[in-house]
Amino acid sequence: MIGFKKVPTKLVLSAFFISIFFILLLYTDTVLNKPLPEEEIKITKNFDEPLPIIKNKLMHQVRKGESLSVIFEEKKVPLNTAYKIFNADKNNVLASINPDDIMEFNYLGDELSSIEIKKDKTNSIVIQIEEKISIAKLKKEIQLIQSYGSGSISTSFYKDALGEGIPDSVIMDFAYIFGWDVDFIFDVRKDDKFTVIYETEYSGGEKISSGDIIFAEFINNNERYVAQRFYDKYQGKQYFNEKGENVKKAFLRAPLDFAYISSHFNPNRMHPILHKIKAHNGVDYAAKRNTPVKASGDGVVSFVGNKSGYGRTVEIKHGGNIKTLYAHLERFNKKTKVGAKVKQGEIIAYVGDSGRATGTHLHFEFWQGTKRTDPVKVQLPSAQPISKEELDKFLSELGISLQKLAEYNQTDNCLLYTSDAADEEDSVDLG
Repeated sequence: MIGFKKVPTKLVLSAFFISIFFILLLYTDTVLNKPLPEEEIKITKNFDEPLPIIKNKLMHQVRKGESLSVIFEEKKVPLNTAYKIFNADKNNVLASINPDDIMEFNYLGDELSSIEIKKDKTNSIVIQIEEKISIAKLKKEIQLIQSYGSGSISTSFYKDALGEGIPDSVIMDFAYIFGWDVDFIFDVRKDDKFTVIYETEYSGGEKISSGDIIFAEFINNNERYVAQRFYDKYQGKQYFNEKGENVKKAFLRAPLDFAYISSHFNPNRMHPILHKIKAHNGVDYAAKRNTPVKASGDGVVSFVGNKSGYGRTVEIKHGGNIKTLYAHLERFNKKTKVGAKVKQGEIIAYVGDSGRATGTHLHFEFWQGTKRTDPVKVQLPSAQPISKEELDKFLSELGISLQKLAEYNQTDNCLLYTSDAADEEDSVDLG
């Protein structure tokens, strides 16, 4: 049997008193050495000036059928403020609000300070909301910047001009200006060259639109055509060539833009529907349905209605015993009525396939007296040349355009030379 040795009593008591001593020592240290109290530091600053009020805005596009009172209610404009605005509109300026107008509600903090109604990129109506409400029309200042574009034909004039960065509206104006001499559907050839100097409208650094063509040049099949803008004292804005002759003719050769001739003037054509020889005494221009049809020249509408195989037809009588006919129309312009005067380039109807037609196209005839002639080949009479008293002024403006053209061409050549030189430098054999 294993036994345990008895621990001496003195040893147990000694251990007990030593433990008590260390506990008292630890307690005394804790009491006498208390941690320093945490110090709370506060920094304050008095602002002499109040914090700036935050500006913010709320945008709204006017929808069809909306009224200002409905919009004000939706945007939580106070009733008292709305009443003051309507009461201040003595000239009914706010009655001109239309769908797609942009309304800008401007706030200073939570307070409505003004409302701007943007009609377009330059015109707006501003409502200042103060002690007294004020309503005013605002028109931004427009700056005209001259731009330049040039290129050559590889596919079509329209596509190639777009590829050179020339705006759509300028391309259409270019084709219209030279449309009396060049049929841009039929006459354009590969490698023909075009150049144009035109205005671009800017307001507040933002492009607004492309403005007028100042100078244009087109080289078609090695024949050069030039047009310089000039404000003639008697005729207004016109385009003249280098001799002061009006580039405008009394008639447009093609009464619609960028279609193509699907059937030429041919007195011995086989009719596609009747299947017999029947003279085709006009030119057919294939175009999409509802393409606008323009009056070839100034005149008076002599017929509007249906005419046997022609379908819906318009006839216009012009000076010099000339008549033009437009057939297979989809519909008429509401203003096109018998006896109405029309201007060259004015839209009279829209392309269709009424009457005996195999597809949508315009049938166009050019009558001289009782004889129908080929609109593509007929010699068109010219409009009035520049007046002799203004010829020197015109030649001065033409000279400025030609000088600018030379500068633009020189810049292009320098850029081309720099680019070629860089290519040559890149291709140097360093081995």
